[in-house]
Amino acid sequence: MQLEKYHALGNDYLVFDAQNNQEILNEEQIRLICHRNFGFGSDGILYGPIFDENRIKVKIYNPDGSEAEKSGNGVRIFSKFLKDFGYIKDEQFTLSTLGGDVKVQYLNDEGSSMRVLMGKTTCVSTQIPATGEEREIINEVMEFNGQEYRATCVSIGNPHCIIPMEDISKEKAVALGSYVENSPYFPNRINMQLLEVIDRNHIKIEIYERGAGYTLASGSSSCAASTAAYRLGLIDSSVTVHMPGGDILIEIMPDSSVYMTGEVKRIGTFILSDDFYSEINVI
Repeated sequence: MQLEKYHALGNDYLVFDAQNNQEILNEEQIRLICHRNFGFGSDGILYGPIFDENRIKVKIYNPDGSEAEKSGNGVRIFSKFLKDFGYIKDEQFTLSTLGGDVKVQYLNDEGSSMRVLMGKTTCVSTQIPATGEEREIINEVMEFNGQEYRATCVSIGNPHCIIPMEDISKEKAVALGSYVENSPYFPNRINMQLLEVIDRNHIKIEIYERGAGYTLASGSSSCAASTAAYRLGLIDSSVTVHMPGGDILIEIMPDSSVYMTGEVKRIGTFILSDDFYSEINVI
């Protein structure tokens, strides 16, 4: 089995080329491959391309083996892979994910920089999903680990809970993240972002991802946190999102659709040994 590794602002994914690998991955294999000690180490696996008539699909797997609906960094990484390996030769194309279609535009010949139309956002509880009566979850009091927080929830094809704070940190994200991810409010679990507003055009976020844990950067999280800050009246429609792994530009359109612009870098090729799966019982 051969996999290609990329990162987008430190958020790293392995690409499993479904056209050139014969194996069918299961949850145990995904967990082992993504393990930082026993495997290659990764924030997830991108499985594709899957060709369905005129559509190109990708499946996105978290490191715990669960399937994610959408990933902004994953979309950019997979688009760079498609460019690198000759699957895409056009300047722009549409990629299908479980969380909906995205439109990708390459901004350079190498495909390392791109602008992606990620889709429309919503704060409606049934679309997140979140428990309780149908409503927009904007600046709502929620209790996590025995404390109350003001939270705004956003879906952009995958679910996010954004909590504004004056001074965010990795330590705060790690301490709170699992309680938010697994809260009874969210039957399908949820991604969490701690949000700090710098000014009308700059925000900072710390990220705890569903099925992955603390993450250096996230495209969909950037889209969701920007949307939350915009709906709260804290920022303008164009904002740079600062994360520990780097920056992403987010543009919010009048119809609630969101554009994301960012970079991708290829790391290299990884080949599994014949006895690789003998370690599977240790994790």
